[in-house]
Amino acid sequence: MTDNKQIALAITGASGAPYAQRLLEVLLGNGMTVHLMVSAAGRIVLADELNWKLPARVGDIQTMLVDQYRCEPEQLQVYGEQQWSSPLASGSHCVPTMIVCPCTMGSLSAIACGSSDNLINRAADVMLKENRRLILVPREAPFSVIHLENMLKLARLGVCILPPNPGFYFNPTQLSQIIDFVVARILDQAAVPHQLVPRWGE
Repeated sequence: MTDNKQIALAITGASGAPYAQRLLEVLLGNGMTVHLMVSAAGRIVLADELNWKLPARVGDIQTMLVDQYRCEPEQLQVYGEQQWSSPLASGSHCVPTMIVCPCTMGSLSAIACGSSDNLINRAADVMLKENRRLILVPREAPFSVIHLENMLKLARLGVCILPPNPGFYFNPTQLSQIIDFVVARILDQAAVPHQLVPRWGE
């Protein structure tokens, strides 16, 4: 049994923190319960790109983000990188979808190889073995052959590989519109309703 009002979000150390920030905002705004994981490198990128100085304790991170997004406390569950007691470490949890945004090439490689040396990689491995929805947002340029082979391997397993490539046919005039374009594509793949951008032909 899965619960479509729950979703897992992992933030790793690739550039692209504004995508993760907006994604978290929309998910919480939709009343979803978000299971949040942030890698050590992800903390550095959040600080550099968003000026988010996350506290050391996951409980304090949860309090900070609940206050920032004004959501219900039970809507946000934050886990440490080595928190093996997290429900996400087991296939018995009821979360149907996991998003890694942004996704480093190191995280992508670990997921492709089935490495479970931290909670993010283990949670992704669980999604694969349980045939649940896994969405990776790899932020790198250019891609090496190794990167492409890892992405192909995961795509063949049913993983959605969604590089944050914005379109410009809707004539964006603000950075926030470009961010929303990418976040909208992620939400579509996660089957989360939204009205962030007009759809083609509308």
